[in-house]
Amino acid sequence: MPELPEVETVRAGLHKLIIGRLIKSADSDNPKSFPNSLIDVREFLIGAKVKDVRRRAKVLMIDLSTDYTLVIHLKMTGQLVFVGEERFGAGHPSESLIGKLPDKSTRVTIVFQDGSRLFFNDQRKFGWMRLLPTLEVPNIDFMKKVGPEPLEADFTVGEFTERFSRRPGTSIKAALLDQSVIAGVGNIYADESLWGAKIHPQRLVKSITPAEFQALYDDVRAVMNLAIAKGGSSNQTYINASGEKGHYMDFARVFRREGKECPRCGTIIIKFKAAGRGTHICPNCQKL
Repeated sequence: MPELPEVETVRAGLHKLIIGRLIKSADSDNPKSFPNSLIDVREFLIGAKVKDVRRRAKVLMIDLSTDYTLVIHLKMTGQLVFVGEERFGAGHPSESLIGKLPDKSTRVTIVFQDGSRLFFNDQRKFGWMRLLPTLEVPNIDFMKKVGPEPLEADFTVGEFTERFSRRPGTSIKAALLDQSVIAGVGNIYADESLWGAKIHPQRLVKSITPAEFQALYDDVRAVMNLAIAKGGSSNQTYINASGEKGHYMDFARVFRREGKECPRCGTIIIKFKAAGRGTHICPNCQKL
């Protein structure tokens, strides 16, 4: 599943491509992927103009002139491919990004008035695209449960610390991965941020000091901003909206570097399981 930087990269690319385009038609082969009534599609999608492309946590939102929104969750194998004057792909790196579309993985095809098209492909059918009134989007279950955006200017270290303090008996890595605590942090950026703050991922939240929370807050934001600037990770899961793999992993300090030297102290990085996920640490910098 993509993390916040990957989805933000997709959002930024689509924002440049589809704003202002008029929707001519929409077709789907799977009601699970596109659970919308024909009446709503005809009345609120066909003929609508794309006003904006937004992101909340790992969810994309395409706002329309009809005051409806296409809410999209790519899940594990979803991808969005725009085909027009140029071709741009974003998502799981299957052949669908460069092959002829629609293909067997295409779940939704949106055709614009100028003939360009946006394809939502999803091999495993876990992702979805839903047409909802824009005012109702904040009320869907995901939006009500998800935590604040870690990169928002008004998200302070005080709020960051307070939200984690609600999980005192939870390991700090499990809390970081909990989308109800903060939004968009997955395994890669949890490991990177904990290494940056010199915190062992299995330490309990209640053991983290205010100074360590400050360091973790700073590193979560720094790591994610760098990942966005580099187009997300290149761990062969997501590519950016220009069809290029992200480059953050070229700058990773600990993730997938087991057996290599820690760039801070030279100790060999190890990998083990924590919070149910493969976890990378420097055993010298991050003591339990």
